[in-house]
Amino acid sequence: MPKLKTNKGVAKRFSFTAKGKVRRRRSGLRHILTKKAARRKRRLASPAVVAAPDDRAIKRLLPYG
Repeated sequence: MPKLKTNKGVAKRFSFTAKGKVRRRRSGLRHILTKKAARRKRRLASPAVVAAPDDRAIKRLLPYG
């Protein structure tokens, strides 16, 4: 069977935890930051885990993750 190609766009945006869950960055931290509270910006900076319905699709795009 041939090697599978990794989707490079997805590889740059997602990573895996030690247990195999998919980690993503949160949106909303690029611009218009003055009106956002410091607590909100701090929480947006921490990574989140991808929702279960999207998990399978991302793992298919990252076969060697």
